[in-house]
Amino acid sequence: MSTYKDSGVDIDAGDRAVELMKASIARASRPEVMGGIGGFAGLFDASALKKFTKPLLATSTDGVGTKTEIARAMGMYNTIGEDLVAMVVDDLVVCGAEPLFMTDYIAVGKVIPERIAEIVSGIARGCEKANTALIGGETAEHPGLLGPDEFDIAGAATGVVDEPNLLSKENVQAGDLIIAMPSSGFHANGYSLIRHILKTKKLDLSKTYSDFDMSLGEILLTPTEIYTRDCLALAQLLGTSLRTFSHITGGGLADNTARVIPTGLSAIYDRSTWSLPAALEFLAAEGSTPQSDFERTWNCGVGMVAVISAESADLSLSALAARGMKAWVAGSIQAAGASTAGAALEGDYKAR
Repeated sequence: MSTYKDSGVDIDAGDRAVELMKASIARASRPEVMGGIGGFAGLFDASALKKFTKPLLATSTDGVGTKTEIARAMGMYNTIGEDLVAMVVDDLVVCGAEPLFMTDYIAVGKVIPERIAEIVSGIARGCEKANTALIGGETAEHPGLLGPDEFDIAGAATGVVDEPNLLSKENVQAGDLIIAMPSSGFHANGYSLIRHILKTKKLDLSKTYSDFDMSLGEILLTPTEIYTRDCLALAQLLGTSLRTFSHITGGGLADNTARVIPTGLSAIYDRSTWSLPAALEFLAAEGSTPQSDFERTWNCGVGMVAVISAESADLSLSALAARGMKAWVAGSIQAAGASTAGAALEGDYKAR
């Protein structure tokens, strides 16, 4: 006799995981959410969209890459969900959209209920930070395709922005300034390079290196900063003086900024306005990774940037500081060739 459990799929364990995650999901809600978990679809009351002149729905989907392998190796699963939320919702806010709701997908080799609940607790915590409802998800057991300890996560979110408030590169002008918001670490990009350095240099995730106050593994699992509420507050405060945002993810600072710069303009960063994170310097030195490479791979200490009018700089910085965000003016928008657009970093990083 062959059963589903014999094939590696444990339905009872899946049910147990759902029970364990219910409390976390309940905290990641909004008044517009209708019903609870367990249905075939999540429901969200969209009647509030009637207040918009022309509501535009925005959607984004992402994962966390091979940062999952660091979580697996460390046996720490309660933070990776925050990374997932950050990577998704902060893409939405770039166009000025408020993230409304999110769904997740977790694939595992073997359902271990407590582990699934830890992952979901991180997702729920991230949704709370972003004021985004977690209205559904799926946990899939893939025996034979994934090892018992292996997993991957992905998510998708939907947001809304009123068309008159839409942010885009068409708003950017010569003379605008670039406000940089600090990253909390490597976020969830460039972990293939990190893992290559770990392997080739035989670095120990459980060891505390240099003058760090935590293990290398704990540093690498620092959750991605969630900028959603800060960005939306800045957008409401500045109005048209806020031109656009850029979420600094895979590809680094220059490549991601170039995505929001129109033809004929260029974003120029002054490296001397900030210092490289100590953990980045450590891994770059261990891997003998050239600056030109790590600047296109890691965020180099900047997780989100806002392009603003020059006259609104002081107001922007003071408003962000009041919210606990230590932002700074990191560059400016300058005229470029009539048929070119892009972004570049100049000078040397400030010493720590």
